[in-house]
Amino acid sequence: MMLARVCRAGLSPTLVSFIKTPIVPKPMLTKIQPSRLFANDGRTAFTRTARRNQTIAEKLERPATETPFNIGKVVLAGASAFGLGSLCYYGLGLDSKAGAIDQVHFWPQYVKERIRTTYMYFGGSVLLTAASAVLCLRSPAVMNLVTRQGWLAIIGTMVAMIGSGIVAQNIPYKEGLGIKQLAWMAHTGIIGAVIAPICFLGGPLLTRAALYTAGVIGGLSTVAMCAPSDKFLKMAGPLSIGLGVVFVSSLGTLFLPPTTALGASLYSLSIYGGLILFSMFLLYDTQHIIRNAQVHPVYHDESIRPYDPIKNAISIYLDTLNIFLRILTILSTGGSNRRK
Repeated sequence: MMLARVCRAGLSPTLVSFIKTPIVPKPMLTKIQPSRLFANDGRTAFTRTARRNQTIAEKLERPATETPFNIGKVVLAGASAFGLGSLCYYGLGLDSKAGAIDQVHFWPQYVKERIRTTYMYFGGSVLLTAASAVLCLRSPAVMNLVTRQGWLAIIGTMVAMIGSGIVAQNIPYKEGLGIKQLAWMAHTGIIGAVIAPICFLGGPLLTRAALYTAGVIGGLSTVAMCAPSDKFLKMAGPLSIGLGVVFVSSLGTLFLPPTTALGASLYSLSIYGGLILFSMFLLYDTQHIIRNAQVHPVYHDESIRPYDPIKNAISIYLDTLNIFLRILTILSTGGSNRRK
């Protein structure tokens, strides 16, 4: 008995419990259980992936904030300040190179006539577009046609505008009233019909947008005239890339409304980025018109087409139209996706 007590006292509680615990043989896995384990692992991985994808979708579709629009306003304000600085810099003649306006007195008469004719067609394009919009506004049938929703209406509108523009630009130019002039009037008339619904925004808002657009066009044209003649002609590559980005963002707004986070970012890029982009396009196209008027041959034959003022006018006309529509959008929405 004493020996038994000594032996029991020398054992630790853990060891005692181990001794008292009966030894149970380890269960063997059947052939079906490993396959079940692998199946559960695959199901768990699939569930985690689905949850991760759902989280990304939720992030893209979360409600929009004012951040994209605030960023757009800041970038636009910076671009405006840069434009004013450029106007002062080139207008005061601080650049070492002579600007286009300094060479006006040395231009031949045909160069002045070409530039004058180009801007006459530009002014005519604006007037014809406004007249077409007003006439279409008074026609219920036309308004019903241009306000239709759906992909068929969108594609038809794009085909009509782009197709008429290509035809108007590719027809050889001849003075007087001819096929070229008729195609040009048809192109501006179609664009006027397409943008006619903006008249529902009201006359005061349209007047403000037109005045702001006139100020922007006047300031940018002055910068292009005062800057060296090849200053903005080197921007063709970056402008093409920017045009692709703005075009893709504009298409994205057709699928994603500006009430979502991603849709608001695309909307801000399309409006504010597009306004800056087409302002830069106006600088480029203005100097391109001057250069083309200077270097285009005076005497031409069948292999060389004559100088085309309509084709050159359409370029700055489209720049002006895009600037006007974006300024109107900013004014009508208060600079955000919600009307104030």
